Order: sequence, then structure tokens, then C-alpha cells
Amino acid sequence: MQDAAEAARAVDVMLTRAAQAGDIAALGLLLERHRAGMRAVALSILGPGADADDVMQDAALTALRRIGDVRDPGAVGAWLRMIVRNAGRSLLRGTVAAGPVEELHLPSTDGGPEQWLEQSALRDWVWEALEGLSPLLRLPLVLRHFTTGVTSYEQIARACGVPVGTVRSRLSLGRAKLAAALAATADAAHGDTERRVRASRVEARETLAAAESGHFGKLLTERWSPEVALLMGRDRVGGRDLLVRGMDNDVEVGVRQRLVHAVAGRSLAVWEMDIINPADDPEHCPPAVAWLMTLDDTGRVQDLRLAHSRPVQLLDLLPPV
Repeated sequence: MQDAAEAARAVDVMLTRAAQAGDIAALGLLLERHRAGMRAVALSILGPGADADDVMQDAALTALRRIGDVRDPGAVGAWLRMIVRNAGRSLLRGTVAAGPVEELHLPSTDGGPEQWLEQSALRDWVWEALEGLSPLLRLPLVLRHFTTGVTSYEQIARACGVPVGTVRSRLSLGRAKLAAALAATADAAHGDTERRVRASRVEARETLAAAESGHFGKLLTERWSPEVALLMGRDRVGGRDLLVRGMDNDVEVGVRQRLVHAVAGRSLAVWEMDIINPADDPEHCPPAVAWLMTLDDTGRVQDLRLAHSRPVQLLDLLPPV
């Protein structure tokens, strides 16, 4: 019995290290080896049905994104079950699935530079595969798995302007197509995602600084597409002039934004902001907003959606004429 357990642990170690080096086949074998235990956890929390299926799919993608964070490859089964447990409990609470910090968010400090290279390569590989999906599938996946504040089905539905059921189906189809895209791009050249994210953070801070100094319109003219559109869900509600009026109005009444998180690929970028309202009007704006930006082939913003932390009416966002 002990020999069998040791042999199983040795296989887990081998597969985990291969997956951390970017081998999708190894990750698939890991998930298959531990699927029964993961599903048992999902069923114990959610019972049979679509929610348990969703959690299993979410867990697989989370494992892909965070396999580099596993500190004890021999205990990868417990790590996978913890992902499912946290995802199931978060779904019951109506919040985003967030694993324990010590298990999921902190990279190991035991490895050398090669481990960081492996994690970077894995991240670049995922983003290269995401770029191969259609925009309708890409945006829900990025919001669900790569942002911090626009992650629930309801929030994604509001941001995309579609029913919750459509979000579920697009996420399900998107995950399936992402798995195929990952296999197809395993041997391809992958872009430098970290470089894009760093550049996007700089761009966000420069954009906010320009707004506070009264130069938001100038920055948009120089850096964004001249045909930029402001969207609410799927509907176009304005363009550059409305964006400038809205930002200038917010700055004038004392509203400020602070960047807290950014993700970026070739075709989209997301800036998540905390909103600081003026002391005399603390409810002027919701406490947070995400800028969801589609980029053209040159990297210029061609459309923008604003996803607020609570539902807002269109008239609340429009500045006075």
C-alpha cells in the first residue's frame, strides 16, 4: 500500500514539473488522474448539475494559470481539490472563486530563475491561445479568470450586455476552444505578456494623470483610435467627445481613479480602478470600475466599456451638456 502511494506521488511530481514547464499534455494527465476526487468535492458542495460542471471547468483553467505556484508537486491532488472547494463555496456565496493565498497566489521562493522563466512561458502560452478565440468568447474568459472585480456571471453579463445564460454558454464553449487552442499553439512562438501588462499599467497611470491635469482629450487624440466608441453592453452610446466630457466632469467635481489591476493582450486590455469620490459627495460614483478596452491592430483603443462595481443607469454616467 505504501509503495503504491509512493509511486502515485512520484507520478504526480513528474507530471506537475512537466506541466510547470509548459507541457499541456502533462497537465491534462494530472487533471484526469484527480478528476474523480475533484468532482466528488464539487458534488459534495453543489450537488449534481450545471454548477458542479462549471466549477470543474473553472478549476481546470485555474490549474492551468497557477500550476507554477504549486510548492509541493507530490501534493498536487490536494491543491486541485482545494481549488474546486473554494470555487464551489464562492459560487454559493455569489462571489469569485479565490483560492487560499498561500496555495494559489504566492509563487514558490524555492526555485531559481528557470522557474520564473517557466511561469512566464506558461502565461504567454495561455494568452497566445486566448488571442486565437473570437472576441465574443475571449472577453468573458478574460473577465472570469484574469480580473479581480468583474468575475461573477452577473457582472460579466452586465459588461457584455447579454443574459447570464449566454455568459455560461460562452464560458463553456470558450474553455473548450481554449483547450484546443492551447494544444495548437504549444510549439508556436508566444508573445511577451508581462511586457504588455507593464506597458498597459504605465499607459493607465499616464491616462489618469492626463485627466487630472485637464489633458484627457489631448491624450485620446494622440493615443486612441479617432473612431473610438463608448459602449454600454453591446450598444454604442457615444464616442470621443462623450468620453472627454464625462472624464472632465468627474475630475471637476473631485472624482479620482486609482489603478489597482491591469491585464493586457494584443487585442484587449482591462484596467481595474478604485474610485475615490469627493468627501462632500461620497456616493457620486460606485466605488470601483473596470475599463474594458478592445484594441485595434496598432494597439490603439477602438472601443471602451465601463463595468462598474454596482449597476448604474446610463443617465447617471452622462455628463450635462
